[in-house]
Amino acid sequence: MIRVFSQYVSLKSFLLIVIESFVIVMSLVLGARLRFWNDSAEFLVYAGSGSFLIQVATVLIVLETCCYYNNLYDLSVVRPRGEQFLCLAQALGAGCLLLGLLYYVVPGLLVGRGVLIIALILTTAIISAMRIGLDWVWQLTTREKVVLILGDGEIAVTAARELERRVDLNFRIAGFVASERAQRSELLEHPILGDKTELRAITRDQRVSKIIVALDDLRGALPIRDLVRLRVQGVEIEDAHSALAALTGRVWLRTARPSWFVFSTGFHRSKTTLLLKRIIDLAFGLLGTVLFSPIIALTAIAVRLDSKGPVLYRQTRVGLTGKVFNLVKFRSMQLNAERDKGAQWAQADDPRITRVGRFIRRYRLDELPQFFNVIRGEMSFVGPRPERPCFVEELREQIPYYDERHSVRPGITGWAQVEYGYGASVEDAFRKLEYDLFYLKHLSILFDIAIVFRTVRVVLFGFGR
Repeated sequence: MIRVFSQYVSLKSFLLIVIESFVIVMSLVLGARLRFWNDSAEFLVYAGSGSFLIQVATVLIVLETCCYYNNLYDLSVVRPRGEQFLCLAQALGAGCLLLGLLYYVVPGLLVGRGVLIIALILTTAIISAMRIGLDWVWQLTTREKVVLILGDGEIAVTAARELERRVDLNFRIAGFVASERAQRSELLEHPILGDKTELRAITRDQRVSKIIVALDDLRGALPIRDLVRLRVQGVEIEDAHSALAALTGRVWLRTARPSWFVFSTGFHRSKTTLLLKRIIDLAFGLLGTVLFSPIIALTAIAVRLDSKGPVLYRQTRVGLTGKVFNLVKFRSMQLNAERDKGAQWAQADDPRITRVGRFIRRYRLDELPQFFNVIRGEMSFVGPRPERPCFVEELREQIPYYDERHSVRPGITGWAQVEYGYGASVEDAFRKLEYDLFYLKHLSILFDIAIVFRTVRVVLFGFGR
């Protein structure tokens, strides 16, 4: 298990990415060698050329991207062997189509057809066999990480459920340690092994490698001396709030105390990062406007022909430091949709949405005019979704830390948008804020790039958020 952007990621997933990248590259090299089987000198000239390196890099990026978008590296859900091979076939098939399109646009990237065909056959065979072999080796050699949960209250139960959900991380819950003398023998079908006075003995007997501190009340209840000794002996100690954030990619506001925000790492924003983020926003805002201009024009025509009313819809939203601005998007609802009932939460199957509006919302095409908001500096590509002032007034009264999301520019897309659905209630806004706070805690250019990759997947497969 490793951490990426402070989230738990399966080590097996990381190994699959590395090994399969190596297989793709070696298959291309071997394909070239077989193509020039009778002429070693010509092979050396071909394989050592700069153009071949660029061609290999192109094939690698396209195939690995297709594997990622076909969930081949998502091990949190156990899939039958046949389904895994079907996903692999789909990924390689999609990769061939994308490569064909790319070669048509940029012929210089074309790998010799004979080389590419040989490489694809080798890649399919080797990766299929490798995945079977890696599963077998992994089961034989990888030890489960034994986890002990210190606590038996609501936080402890939540932590246990999230650990059970992440089957890809190879955790095994040894049981719970109660803060006081236990009144029951088990919790969530895991044993309560004793109370906190027996912590060291339980850790030794169960061969625990990680303790999650999940006490509802830490005042006077934390066995500091025992935890210090166990930590010095090599046992990993983590508080439940940090563990839950790493397991789920969100800050659990119902359990997090103000002190956790104050003393936990993260929430650091250097001027360099913010400046670079703004430069990237401006550059891609201008580039996106140019590249997507045909789609913008077609969408505008479709909206105009589908229903009466203006093509563009302007709506006041709350942005950086609480300042309001006019967000621009393609109109996806009927004209005067809020005339009778006033401002309402947007929903996934909102009856006010037009036929074209349903399509453009599903594939996020209604967001394209927001390139202009990005260029003007009112928005960023990645950030918390801007909300309407009337809802902000309501939410800041009911949800703690809600105004913290206004500490950065709002985004066209964001961590909450790709990880959670439409916000149609205060409870949904509460949950989306948990993802927004996680983003603020780990804000970086690389995290933004990862979010953009997920957004592309949402758009391509129509998983509207």
